[in-house]
Amino acid sequence: MRSLPSIIHLDMDAFFAAVEQASKPSLRGKPVIVGGLGGRGVVSTASYEARKFGVHSAMPMAQARRLCPNAAFLAGRFEAYRSNSEIVMGLLRELSPLVQPLSLDEAFVDLEAGPYGPALAQADHETGERLVLALAEDLRADIHLRTGLTGSVGAAGSKLMAKIASEQAKPDGLVMIEPGQERAVLGPMPVRALPGIGPATEQVLRRAGLSTVADLAEAGEAELVQLVGRAHGAGIFQMSIGLDERPVVADQDAKSVSVEDTYEVDLADRDRVLREVEALAARCVRRLRAAGRSGRTVVLKVRRFDFSTLTRSETLGGPTDDEAVITATARRLAEQVDITGGIRLLGVGVAQLADYTQEDLFAQALREEAAEHEQALEEAESEEEPEAVVVRRWLPGQDVRHAEFGPGWVQGSGVGRVTVRFETPWSGPGRVRTFAVDDPALEPARPLPLRRGEDADGEGE
Repeated sequence: MRSLPSIIHLDMDAFFAAVEQASKPSLRGKPVIVGGLGGRGVVSTASYEARKFGVHSAMPMAQARRLCPNAAFLAGRFEAYRSNSEIVMGLLRELSPLVQPLSLDEAFVDLEAGPYGPALAQADHETGERLVLALAEDLRADIHLRTGLTGSVGAAGSKLMAKIASEQAKPDGLVMIEPGQERAVLGPMPVRALPGIGPATEQVLRRAGLSTVADLAEAGEAELVQLVGRAHGAGIFQMSIGLDERPVVADQDAKSVSVEDTYEVDLADRDRVLREVEALAARCVRRLRAAGRSGRTVVLKVRRFDFSTLTRSETLGGPTDDEAVITATARRLAEQVDITGGIRLLGVGVAQLADYTQEDLFAQALREEAAEHEQALEEAESEEEPEAVVVRRWLPGQDVRHAEFGPGWVQGSGVGRVTVRFETPWSGPGRVRTFAVDDPALEPARPLPLRRGEDADGEGE
């Protein structure tokens, strides 16, 4: 445990929704809900305006629509969130090489390991605390300057207390918990405030009459071990008295990249399942390449109609980011799955990640086979019936660009029409126009940076 509150925890405020509001001037100050828009979708993030109506993360989207019917309901834009996350994480790494991201919008930072470490080590307690507060305030100001977004920061002598401090700071605030005040701060809190205590453990503790962190500390380690097991009980007791020796671990590497979809109607047709797997594989490859990674193991996740979940995997000869290889492997795995009764969820992932791609002879063979197939189709084109027209799908919130009106975003679509609002992060609220869904002048686009001078990858000009 540290005598100086030199560990900080940053948690961006309603990150996904805040990025959408910053991107879309017409939504600022209004309720925004981001998540899956289908009947089985769930809320990823709700803006603070939407939270006033009781909407929160992980809530079924249908319930969110009932609680806040006038909100803007948007599909997620992972590229926009990732690019802004990279700007934020870059600012954190200027403070210290020891940055431990927990997600796109949340991270711990060990200030003692950074350029201000010597000054903190030499300062008296009061001066050290003032320096920590100044660094945290500068961080929040820099984040707002570079992105227009806000974040809440907690500072303390341990990761446990820094995270609790950032929760107290929300939204858009800064809270410091001085070392020595841990038990006073933790005592009145419910047991769920401690990491590792989920609903099941909470029920066990409540049945034993333990509802606050102070109750846990008073019960003692022996009783907690008896209630929830040796390792878990000992850990809970240590945290209940404010002891947390966990170090900040830099850049915990992702072990896999994956995407998944839950379907409004269970899939019972084999061809439909295979088409969905192909689409998921393509999305997974885009994420894999965006991260600059490749992987050796392709994983298929299937949740059946009865909520039973199974996974199938195949390990390749070497790491790859080739879409043809990953798609073909995922298809093979899907062809082995019994779809009787219907499929509720499908997911495709790549594991055993690497930072490079070996020459993949299988990928080369697949590409050659695809080229031969395409040539054969061209030769037989005159004898084939014309292909059916594929209608483009436009998702609410999606970035688009029109040849005449410029950049904008999709407000909604249906009955062969798509409605677009034309505005940018640095404009005022824009005008709305409606087009045919197959209008050739309207095309999908990459997200614009939230601030002028930032390119799409988060680097300044």
